[in-house]
Amino acid sequence: MKLAKDFPILEAELEYATPRSESNVNKLCRLTGTAPPVAVGTSGVKGDDFRQLAPLHPFSLLSPFTWVARRPVKKKMEPCSCDTFVALPPATIDNRIIFGKNSDRPCDEVQEVVYFPAAVHDNLKEHLKCTYIEIDQVPETYAVVLSRPAWLWGAEMGANEHGVCIGNEAVWGREKVCDEEALLGMDLVRLGLERGDTAEKALNVIVDLLEKYGQGGNCSEGRMVFSYHNSFLIADRNEAWILETAGKYWAAEKVEEGVRNISNQLSITTKIDREHPDMRNYAKQRGWWDGKKEFDFAATYSYLDTAKMMISPGRYCEGYKLLNKHKGNITFETMVEILRDKPSGINMEGEFLTTASMVSILPQDSKLPCIHFFTGTPDPERSVFKPFIFVPNISQLLNTSSPTFELEDSVGKKLQFNSKPDRRHPLYQKHQQALEILDNKTEKAKTMLDNMRKLEKELFKEMESVLQNKHLQVDKIVNLLHQCTEDEIRIYKSNVSS
Repeated sequence: MKLAKDFPILEAELEYATPRSESNVNKLCRLTGTAPPVAVGTSGVKGDDFRQLAPLHPFSLLSPFTWVARRPVKKKMEPCSCDTFVALPPATIDNRIIFGKNSDRPCDEVQEVVYFPAAVHDNLKEHLKCTYIEIDQVPETYAVVLSRPAWLWGAEMGANEHGVCIGNEAVWGREKVCDEEALLGMDLVRLGLERGDTAEKALNVIVDLLEKYGQGGNCSEGRMVFSYHNSFLIADRNEAWILETAGKYWAAEKVEEGVRNISNQLSITTKIDREHPDMRNYAKQRGWWDGKKEFDFAATYSYLDTAKMMISPGRYCEGYKLLNKHKGNITFETMVEILRDKPSGINMEGEFLTTASMVSILPQDSKLPCIHFFTGTPDPERSVFKPFIFVPNISQLLNTSSPTFELEDSVGKKLQFNSKPDRRHPLYQKHQQALEILDNKTEKAKTMLDNMRKLEKELFKEMESVLQNKHLQVDKIVNLLHQCTEDEIRIYKSNVSS
């Protein structure tokens, strides 16, 4: 079993923060055998206590970072990472598209599952407040279900009422990361879902907003400042799109069959179906592309040797192998098992760990409902995937909604907390207590895990029945996710108190 700490990272220096230097690159070469040339302005992490010297090699196993401590205390930080997958017929069975994502975030960050109904916005003069900036509102937004870090406006992953799913990844490359507050990649996930009723329309929403408002800002709550570019996997009932960005520049690849995954590296090479109009000219101006050889987005905008991309050790390659292992027979249960895989590093442990997971079934038959499964808790191997289906009058998801805190004063100035607010929702709290038992590997732990698997198996069977019988009990579906979390909490309570 691989932990995040098992992957190559550099040890913190016992000095004050300094710009990236050649010596840091030499250390990287010694530890990983590969490194980008020294470049200015590629850092994405700063802060009062730590500063990232460089996104050292975005394509080593887990995109390691070097951190420098201001205080004489050694500290290692595991890298941020995520993995998003999609499988389309003929790789799947029953003419379904299967979407899945693990969200890997700081281990103390709570992720909530929340629902927002569709809405009509009559007063378009009122701006929409995202995590950091305000943007223009649109006349209508669609209903969405989101899995998101509880401190921000956007989302790591989610779905809308039209069967569109989006997950994003942190990526780095040659283009400088913007620390100034703009739209987070996670904001763009939510905006794409709220405004796009197909995968390609959601892509249009994201690239238009990227051009108008840019991307940037702190992607972590607290004193550490952590920023990055973004890639997105966007899927609907018919197709999927990979969208990868570098600042305002982007490339997109259409996926109509088979399997595809993204991780913390650029992965679009020469198959580019859509692109920013100035993407190639900008690369020529920066000296990254000579304008003669075939344009390769990942190779041009990052330090990746794309010829070795599918054989290099790393989560991108490991994820691709897992998808291909099951190609032709992929079900939503298969995707759940991929997200639970620890030897590959897909299910991460350490200071950065898998804090939440999502799997969606998108039937190509429009008469069938899309079904979305969320954990709302860390470590999918020791969590329950619970279903959600869009129907009118959805009950509020109280067990997976975090408490809210006033983040601004009366004049709009951000409040500073001396410590992180307690954002644990009811399910998260009980799950944390359950993990203490599961860690002990006692007979009680085995009984509890068996009960969790039994509940999940029953839910999977019930959802498969919905798809096979083409019948929805709407009065039951309204409370589906809420009732599932109640059942899960009951398992935790009975074992914690006994």
